[in-house]
Amino acid sequence: MNSLKDWISSQLVSMPLVSPRPLSGSDSFFREEPCNEEFDDQGAAHSSTLVTPRIRSAPSTSFNSDRENQSDQSLQHVVVQNSDHSHNRSDKKKMDPLVRIDDLQVKFLRLLLRLGLSQNNVLVAKVLYRIHLATLIRAEESDLKRVNLRSDRARAVAAEQEASGLPEMDFSLRILVLGKTGVGKSATINSIFDQTKTETNPFRPGTDRIREVVGTVNGIKVTIIDTPGFLPSSTVNFRRNKKIMLSVKKFIRKSPPDIVLFFERLDLMTSNYNDFSLLKQITKVFGPAVWFNTILVMTHSSLVLPEGPDGYPVNYESYVRQSTDMVQHYIHQAVSDSRLENPVLLVENHPQCRKNIAGEKILPNGQVWKSQFLLLCICSKVLSDVNILMKFQDSIHLGPSNATHVPSLPHLLSSLLRHRTTIGPSGGDVGVDESLVSDAEDEDEYDQLPPIRILTKSQFERLTKSQKKDYLDELDYRETLYLKKQLKEEYRRQMEIMLSKEKNTASDDNSDSQQASQVEAVLLPDMEVPPSFGSNWPAHRYRCLLTSDQWIMRPVLDSHGWDNDVGLDGVSLETAMQVNRNVFTSVSGQMSKDKQDFSIQSECAAAYLDPNGTTYSVGLDVQSASKDTIYTLHSNAKLRKLWHNVAESGFSLTSFGNKYYIGGKLEDTISVGKRLKFVMNVGQMMGPEQVAYGGGVEATLRGRDYPVRNDNVSLMMTVLSFNKEMVLGGNLQSESRLGRNMSVSVNANLNSRRMGKISIKTSSTDHLQFSMVAAFTIFWALLRKKDVKSTSDE
Repeated sequence: MNSLKDWISSQLVSMPLVSPRPLSGSDSFFREEPCNEEFDDQGAAHSSTLVTPRIRSAPSTSFNSDRENQSDQSLQHVVVQNSDHSHNRSDKKKMDPLVRIDDLQVKFLRLLLRLGLSQNNVLVAKVLYRIHLATLIRAEESDLKRVNLRSDRARAVAAEQEASGLPEMDFSLRILVLGKTGVGKSATINSIFDQTKTETNPFRPGTDRIREVVGTVNGIKVTIIDTPGFLPSSTVNFRRNKKIMLSVKKFIRKSPPDIVLFFERLDLMTSNYNDFSLLKQITKVFGPAVWFNTILVMTHSSLVLPEGPDGYPVNYESYVRQSTDMVQHYIHQAVSDSRLENPVLLVENHPQCRKNIAGEKILPNGQVWKSQFLLLCICSKVLSDVNILMKFQDSIHLGPSNATHVPSLPHLLSSLLRHRTTIGPSGGDVGVDESLVSDAEDEDEYDQLPPIRILTKSQFERLTKSQKKDYLDELDYRETLYLKKQLKEEYRRQMEIMLSKEKNTASDDNSDSQQASQVEAVLLPDMEVPPSFGSNWPAHRYRCLLTSDQWIMRPVLDSHGWDNDVGLDGVSLETAMQVNRNVFTSVSGQMSKDKQDFSIQSECAAAYLDPNGTTYSVGLDVQSASKDTIYTLHSNAKLRKLWHNVAESGFSLTSFGNKYYIGGKLEDTISVGKRLKFVMNVGQMMGPEQVAYGGGVEATLRGRDYPVRNDNVSLMMTVLSFNKEMVLGGNLQSESRLGRNMSVSVNANLNSRRMGKISIKTSSTDHLQFSMVAAFTIFWALLRKKDVKSTSDE
């Protein structure tokens, strides 16, 4: 029983009522259903909702006593009372929430019959489904068998009562309109009532005071609170707009509205939306909860569509979607919460607007906007009343999310298991395998080569095709041997420096200082800058000097910047130094800052090389995650007793928010010769009430010229256990040179969930036929885009 109720509760808060599409008559209802609100003196508003998509908390209600009593009294009139029912039976029904919800469902179905709307409408079906879920939550175990029978009974009762006209239905709507002056608020009110209720003037504001407009629409009493229009956002109009908002807030204090309509003009929507400060001011005065039950009304919807990039008018639905998404985006910023999605209502009040046979105004997409308006309002009011009867106690907070983000334990575990290197002053790993660079031969192979004559360009052109190939192959072979020689000499030099420091530390310090003083500043190559048509492009700002202080600080360039823009996206910092004979440190990081966000990523590490072959390292990683920062402290110990076997153990401590995650790993590396290597590791990551286990086996076959040429093939098998679920995975990586100017990289992975990926990257400067692959991909993408566009048009 509890599991069933838990599932139903999860459905209430996770499944949206409808999608916020504004162009379909059945898909225009918002995902967060409104509740009645009371605006206090401080501008805060309390709200509740039965429909709470993306807000991970149960629905709740918070009403003032007047509003709740008023709603209770209106709901009590819809209780179906047969003439043979006793007085006690009637009182019992009024006190039973399930019966009152059933009666409210009957009222909703009667309204649909009165408006001529089908009960098979998608929006109607989703509202009935929400009412059904509410009934399941409130019902006890003995009543669950009767829940499914209530829906059919409600349909039959609604049809019978609507046919007889008894009992009379007491249902009304109270609507508040807000928006700038000149957007069509008064004209829309007149269109709703099909008569002139308010004065309109195309040259000056038509409403100068707050007043109620009362009328009947399709037998439903509708009260609209007409308000003066706001002036465009500016420092001069700030006080006037605030004065209007405070007067509206005072006017609706005793009798809050059921629905709020916020008006914008669709024909004046541009990418430079400049009313964000007005939305922010509305949120501050009325409170963020004012947007819970707000419908975005876009007037002048029968507009002339602008031209697209191809010179033809853009698609109507695409233009409406783009415009409404932009307004919704700024509402999200005003309330600091992107979970809210308001419904959209398209309106056209022009007398020459196209009409159907019944004389109703229709939009270019064929929608009758007046019936859609009534449907939205009725669904909102009914679900709000259901929410009152449910009396949920958990409140819903609209604003910056207070939910704590939990990092993924499998991700933390994989980060712990990956191989970490400490960069030395020479730019290589301080714990590099000496077997890769040392050689037992006394004489280097490069020095034994005979001299070669370097040809000029004209001489090279006179060679035959086979001679050119042999010549280039010989140069490539000599280059490989030369790089091997340089690597060995660098390794020997480092060993000699370490031995000399052991003999005479003081003299070595003096020699180092003399050598450092002889190092001159070197100009680093310029960074690539985006093309610019301006003559004053500040390219000199990206020049940096590499000096002997081992610190490299460079700007991070934004490759998608605007012309004549500085294009500076952040700053990167790198350094690696040798503190003393056996201690090495390295620091690397990047910081970026814009008008809203600040992010930092840095890795700091220090390593100690024991002369006996053991390497100890410790590091600190800092990474920004949304508004929080993740700190990871890790340490490793490598034990190398034999050159072909390296044992390693590691520990990590991750801090995220107020939670800590501890992990450990064991790893062993076995080398077979200089080309084959096996790595086996296991690890565990523990968090608050969660544990993740993992491990893997990797076999790597290096190329003959490794590490000078990075040719290798590696096969990895991994296993991960988390939340009583085990996932097996395999990964294949390969990097190879198929020629002098061609390289291929292959990456493929597959797991036990039948999910995988394969990636093949090819780089070549001689084989232009590979460019046909990119051309074919672009051509195929254009064809698919054309097919999708034609399908959407149909």
